[in-house]
Amino acid sequence: MQTDVKYLGLHPDQRLTWRTHIKAKSLHLNMKLRGMYWLLGHRSNLSLENKLLLYKCVLKPVWTYDIQLWGCAKPSHTQIIQRMQSKIPRSITSATWYVSNCTLHNVLHIPLVATEINRLSLL
Repeated sequence: MQTDVKYLGLHPDQRLTWRTHIKAKSLHLNMKLRGMYWLLGHRSNLSLENKLLLYKCVLKPVWTYDIQLWGCAKPSHTQIIQRMQSKIPRSITSATWYVSNCTLHNVLHIPLVATEINRLSLL
């Protein structure tokens, strides 16, 4: 018996936990980030503004697609996306290990996943 199905890019499961969808989005985001590492990594000659523009135009739509529906998932599931999203500012800025993710998000004006869920669900 199949417990989940893919429909219009969403992976709703039988109990609407969105675990399958979030895992699929995490894998897709990781694949995109690896493919763009030569543009976003520390050896790239792009400016910080251009790297942020690439993030906002290419990577952010991957995980925000239909966030109004799956944003009600358990925090443990949305933290999977947050962990993936926290890799991006660290990659863009080539920050060392002792710089906190919260600092990177604040400096680059990249909202956290929970903040983005709240903002987009009010629209």
